[in-house]
Amino acid sequence: MTNNDIFKKLRVALQLRDDQIVEILELVDFRISKGEIGNFFRNEDHPKYVDCGDQVLRNFLNGLVIYLRGTKENPKNPMEVLKTNAANKIPLQKEEQKNSPSSKKPAAKKPFGKSKFADKKPVKSNPVERFKFKPGKDSK
Repeated sequence: MTNNDIFKKLRVALQLRDDQIVEILELVDFRISKGEIGNFFRNEDHPKYVDCGDQVLRNFLNGLVIYLRGTKENPKNPMEVLKTNAANKIPLQKEEQKNSPSSKKPAAKKPFGKSKFADKKPVKSNPVERFKFKPGKDSK
């Protein structure tokens, strides 16, 4: 099992986003960009795939301890940290745009009963009449 596999499994198990991983690494003064982190999680045959080194994984694990447990001066309960992360999940950009009222312009109101389909009545037909019966074999 490679460092990349361990990193991927921790990311999925703890439900961490790339920006949270950057914050965890900054707790131990290790600077890395979100793009570089994304390269660790790619398939091995992808052209931008990068092997996760021991130093990156070591700093991530040390930062994860501080992130979940806190420091000696300011201890935290790890389960509470995980619960707050699950509660504070950020929805996808597309969902935000659909649900946010500021991105939509109010539609002009149409007068009641003035739709283009108001004067047309639906044609009622028997669905059985639309099909013709074809016997399976030639009947004589």
